Amino acid sequence: MTIRKLKLVCGVDEAGRGPLAGPVYAAAVILDPEQPIFGLADSKVLSEKKRLSLSLSIKQHALAWAIASSSVEEIDRINILQASLLAMKRAVEALHLLPQQVLVDGLHCPQTAIPSEAIVDGDSKVDAISAASILAKTARDDEMCRLHDLYPQYGFARHKGYSTSEHLQLLRAHGPCREHRRSYAPVRELLSQAIEIL
Repeated sequence: MTIRKLKLVCGVDEAGRGPLAGPVYAAAVILDPEQPIFGLADSKVLSEKKRLSLSLSIKQHALAWAIASSSVEEIDRINILQASLLAMKRAVEALHLLPQQVLVDGLHCPQTAIPSEAIVDGDSKVDAISAASILAKTARDDEMCRLHDLYPQYGFARHKGYSTSEHLQLLRAHGPCREHRRSYAPVRELLSQAIEIL
């Protein structure tokens, strides 16, 4: 009896392109068709509780998964798109299984040696990309909670670095810290006013 060889397809997505602070995260996931995970969806439409539950299921049942990031310094140096692609590349290369195809949410693919395809709204169309979006989002949220402990004056645990009215108010009150992205307009404008970095 011959066993049909499974094609290993990896889903990739990022989290944290928009925020004013913190790293950008990416995840790569190869799901196991023999162990389907129900409820996968774009991380943005899921509650925090549901994301955490699905994150545990993905890590337990996927054939392979990996999470990577690009730092604030990298974001400021090479721009957020390139930093996102770099985080994606790192996540794919960290997988312990080599996929035969990479499916990426959005318009751009990271540079790897593996055939890749970008899919607009892939995080709501392809389960493996949905899974990657969940892992990237939960990992980044964890990091922002860690940064909240270091810089409690900014409320990172609540807004996760996004440009909410609360964050902008606190940013103006305290000035940027080392985790703020200097290349982003609200931070750049404050720096141009010579506010000292903490």
